[in-house]
Amino acid sequence: MKVHGKAYRSIWPLEAGKTVGIIDQTCLPHRFVEVELRTLEDAAVSIKDMWVRGAPLIGATAAFGVALEMARDPSDASLDNAWEVLHATRPTAINLRWALNDMRSCLSQLPLEQRADAAWQRAIEISDEDVACNESIGKHGLKLIEEIAAQKSPGDTINILTHCNAGWLATVDWGTATSPIYHAHNKG
Repeated sequence: MKVHGKAYRSIWPLEAGKTVGIIDQTCLPHRFVEVELRTLEDAAVSIKDMWVRGAPLIGATAAFGVALEMARDPSDASLDNAWEVLHATRPTAINLRWALNDMRSCLSQLPLEQRADAAWQRAIEISDEDVACNESIGKHGLKLIEEIAAQKSPGDTINILTHCNAGWLATVDWGTATSPIYHAHNKG
């Protein structure tokens, strides 16, 4: 998504293994504030205090939180602690638990010296997979909108109801419910 002409994701890697950028959503819509997450604790606060919102974005933030912790200390105890600290921020969040389980499964099999790089790479993959998945939802949704439009008279309104995770700020990019609209706009 573009903000003031600059392309943004709602979370992005800055310096490999050291910092992650987010948009502090508590400041919106009046101010656009970028925040750097440098530690596990920063990631936990960003989730708990709702600087990041939306299930996919929370999961990606948790993955980066684990990666930041693995850069500090790649031990099993640190990995388990990261899981616990981040899980406690939103214990009912499905994407949060999924991302934490995925990171722990991926990293626990690796030697300690490989964990920091692998954690960083996996967090980026989780983010990129979210973008690809949501863009795909948009492309498939566009087909449904086109089918509905074909059954209507020219100029008739097509109503689209979005539910829950609609906008790009709830995901890494490409909101799940609004991306069919982006695709329709870009096509037309």
